[in-house]
Amino acid sequence: MTTATEETTKTAPAKGILVTEKAIAKVRTAMAKEGISPEQGGLRLGVQGGGCSGLSYNIRFDTQPRERDRIFQFSDVRVFVDPKSFIYLHGMTLDYQETLMQQGFVFVNPQASKSCGCGTSFSA
Repeated sequence: MTTATEETTKTAPAKGILVTEKAIAKVRTAMAKEGISPEQGGLRLGVQGGGCSGLSYNIRFDTQPRERDRIFQFSDVRVFVDPKSFIYLHGMTLDYQETLMQQGFVFVNPQASKSCGCGTSFSA
């Protein structure tokens, strides 16, 4: 298991991922609602085939990391990324935005060469 600790800064690290303070707060609240312990579980970020641009982001809670996951620690929130997804996600930032029109997590991914209007699909 590869373990990486990333500091929460405004710019995405060259190797790794960043989760903004706003996103961390939303993840923390949602984990408490779902009954997921921060010591055991965390947020799983992934990429899967599909969507209008070829690849889709996947975000969900997991009760524990898998054997080959990269684990990123942001305060008391852990983020799990499988090795295949990390190829597409390294250097990205997960943010949370609330506007009059929409609210939700936003992937800011420098690996994406194009993305669709919904923000959940991209190509690399």
